[in-house]
Amino acid sequence: MIVDERVSCYIKSLTACNSNFLEELREKALEDKVPIIKRETESLLKTLLLLKKPKKILEVGTAVAYSSLVMAEVLEGKTKISTIENYEKRVLEAKKNIADSNYSNTIHLIEEDASKVLKELVEKKEKYDFIFMDAAKGQYINWLEPVIKLLNKEGVLCSDNVLQGGDIVQSRYLIERRDRSIHSRLREYLYELTHREELSTTILSLGDGVALTVLKK
Repeated sequence: MIVDERVSCYIKSLTACNSNFLEELREKALEDKVPIIKRETESLLKTLLLLKKPKKILEVGTAVAYSSLVMAEVLEGKTKISTIENYEKRVLEAKKNIADSNYSNTIHLIEEDASKVLKELVEKKEKYDFIFMDAAKGQYINWLEPVIKLLNKEGVLCSDNVLQGGDIVQSRYLIERRDRSIHSRLREYLYELTHREELSTTILSLGDGVALTVLKK
């Protein structure tokens, strides 16, 4: 928990609900312990999309397609969304959820390793107005170069869970050994986001930490 729990609970209490379909999907995902975006991060995502009004979105990390469906719903199905997932169990769930929604013609699920897909998309010279990263945190730094190449000028990169619930500020020696690699890679990722000349980045402490990055003109 980064933000005071009382403040976080209050903010969540103000958040408007989604459609019944999405609320049921969210409840099931939480029951099944599927990692989906936190409610406050979801609110931020919706606001960003309404401000940006992207024509093409790329999501890295589909899980059960909850985030994809949130984005499709807030944009009323008017935006093309491509989402990448490689975990077979999640792919099956995501397919079903997309098929059961009103946005099966809007969301394109890519069943492949993200590193391979990103490379192929760059080779095809694909471009996106908005990219949402919510997958293996230790891979963020490896995906940064292709992701930047895939962004349109003034495109937005939204990276979720970048502060590890606040653990990112700790010395690596205070982090459990199994998490040290992710800790170091996330620190490197955040440094790159905030120090590269072509990028403008702000880091927010809501949820488990969100980095908002714009590719300059």
